[in-house]
Amino acid sequence: MADFSPVFTKDAFAPAGPYIFVSGQIPATPSGGLVEGDIGAKTTACIDNVAAILAAAGSSIERVVKVNVFLTDMADFAAMNAVYAQRFAHRPARSCVAVKQLPMGVPVEIECIALV
Repeated sequence: MADFSPVFTKDAFAPAGPYIFVSGQIPATPSGGLVEGDIGAKTTACIDNVAAILAAAGSSIERVVKVNVFLTDMADFAAMNAVYAQRFAHRPARSCVAVKQLPMGVPVEIECIALV
């Protein structure tokens, strides 16, 4: 892996860090099966997967600073957001975009950046 050095400038606030980058998590079980149910249940599964990865890395949901949510149908936004607001109560920065398709045909995928 390449060596990285922090970038500091007097023109911006110093960066926080170090970070954990959690790649997109779909509503899948640890054995690889897809979670059944409505978009709320599937969003819960995505966040549970994110939380498990963060815990294994020594972090937690409360340390998340940025979230990207991908939906195949923006009509699911309100139901997804109801679960999201409960689990990410500290309101990290978030983007939510509609995409044409997600892996394995799932309707939601969530990725994030967290502090260690």
